Amino acid sequence: MATHAENRTQLLKVIQQPEVQQLLDQARERFSEEEGVSFHSINMQFQRPVEHGFTADQRPFTTMLFGGFTFRHEYLIQAHFQRLGYNVEPLPTPNTDAFQKGKEYGNNGQCNPTYFTVGNLVQYLEYLRDEQGMSTQEIIDKYFFITAGACGPCRFGMYEAEYRLALRNSGFDGFRVMLFQQKGGLKQGDVKAGLEMNADFFMGLVTCINMGDLLNELANQIRPYEVVPGQTDRVLAEALQFMGDAIKQIPPAQVSGKLREILASQSEGALDKLDLVVKFLDLLTTEDYTAPLREVARRMNEIEVDRLQPKPVVKVTGEFWAQTTEGDGNFNMFRFLQGEGAEIITEPIATWITYLMWQEKIKAADRRALDEAEGELKWYDVRKRVQLESKYYKKRAMMAFADKVYRREYDRLRGALGGTTHAIVDMFEMEELAHKFYHTRSEGGEGHLEVAKNIYYTVKGIAHMVLSLKPFGCMPSTQSDGAQSAVINHFKDMIYLPIETSGEGEINAHSRVQMALGEAKAKAKVEFFGVVEGSGYALEDLRAFQRSHPELNRPLFHVPEYEGMTGTGARFARYLIERMKAEGVRPGSRTRPDSELAAE
Repeated sequence: MATHAENRTQLLKVIQQPEVQQLLDQARERFSEEEGVSFHSINMQFQRPVEHGFTADQRPFTTMLFGGFTFRHEYLIQAHFQRLGYNVEPLPTPNTDAFQKGKEYGNNGQCNPTYFTVGNLVQYLEYLRDEQGMSTQEIIDKYFFITAGACGPCRFGMYEAEYRLALRNSGFDGFRVMLFQQKGGLKQGDVKAGLEMNADFFMGLVTCINMGDLLNELANQIRPYEVVPGQTDRVLAEALQFMGDAIKQIPPAQVSGKLREILASQSEGALDKLDLVVKFLDLLTTEDYTAPLREVARRMNEIEVDRLQPKPVVKVTGEFWAQTTEGDGNFNMFRFLQGEGAEIITEPIATWITYLMWQEKIKAADRRALDEAEGELKWYDVRKRVQLESKYYKKRAMMAFADKVYRREYDRLRGALGGTTHAIVDMFEMEELAHKFYHTRSEGGEGHLEVAKNIYYTVKGIAHMVLSLKPFGCMPSTQSDGAQSAVINHFKDMIYLPIETSGEGEINAHSRVQMALGEAKAKAKVEFFGVVEGSGYALEDLRAFQRSHPELNRPLFHVPEYEGMTGTGARFARYLIERMKAEGVRPGSRTRPDSELAAE
């Protein structure tokens, strides 16, 4: 019996015969003509498309487009960029039409955020051309788009290519798309001439992102309990305009006067370094942002609220874009939840920033162990060991300092805004919570954070329910969902619901959320009425006491935290009961203390 190798040899001999080769060539030519397929090999390497630059002399007549945040974030960021001298416009919130344009002009098989964001840019450029009367060349010359870039096991690394493909297919070939890397430094050489990504750029950008996070969370705390419907949104809109005007008036922090002239004449590098020190110290001490935030807090505190009602608290987490965007991209989920009677806790972008810093810390620790293993250090290799230890501790100290400064600034803004919003979570605590369910060295998307947040907000009694929003087919979030089944089996009382978003399917998604939310509502009611019924007071007693103390009806009144108690209404009811007892208010007497009743 012939072996496989012998059979293969015989087959090769047959194929190499001239008459067989001729038949094969004829078949290829016929197939090529019928199907339009070429069998000629092409030896070509991919080359990145040539990008037209953005130079300093183009600033007066060139507009920078950006997007991807909430409206509050984008309004503040726009004011910051205008303060630096740029013409800037945020893109509209992506809608379903943008999603369809993304599918029409982009590649197949992309994720939901890709289609929405890419299609949103194309849709806006078409608006400029078709409704504003601008020519295509005029748009290409006078506008460019800036966005974040990154690599990793996610389609996010392909966004740049998708933007370029969609722009080319939609007739805007040559439109400028500029990237700054998530892990890049302050200076980006390819765009430095026109767009200076310096300390002013990034410090102000990060501060505006933090303020957007806090304003969103404060509004979400107030809106479910507002007495006058829509008042929170009206006051917030006025407050945003006030903050934008205040940001535009902030002067640049830099060395001034005679010292600047001396340093400029001697060494530009020395002046730049001293300017950086001045900007950093100004960031740590300035009232430029905190003072107007205190005025915003005063305005928001004028909204009347009624917390004495059971509402489920829902923590929204998931993939970065899906959990952040507002509108069709996540089925308008925030407004839907609030319309269904929920109090929501959205995820601040600050969590992502501290997560990136945490990654650098643990990578330094992992690198330290690898360096020692690769070097095969002996006990007497003191000099090499000192070098490795010095490298590790230097990196660790730098990241620890950056993390501490960032959290301090976030807390300063929190304090200025009334201090009712949540602090940034401890990343090492999140690592400890998630690691046995999801390996914390697995990167991509939010890595282990989706698992960690589910455990954190449930176990600590911060939310009745966790809703995870992610695009259909998102690989990192799909991995996370696989681990969540083990988490749910471990924590039996957990209410966790993953929702995959796309350009359609809104009714089905809302239906699923309603079902889970019903269970969360039941928990909130049991918690609330358990507090009231076990107190000896009637609910009307608490309401009467609340009405007689106007400060209790203000959004920035701090409701105490109680262990094992989640709902704002339940915590507020318990606080009222404790205070009424302390003041001697008897059940049935409504607001009158025992001392007044005894006097009668």
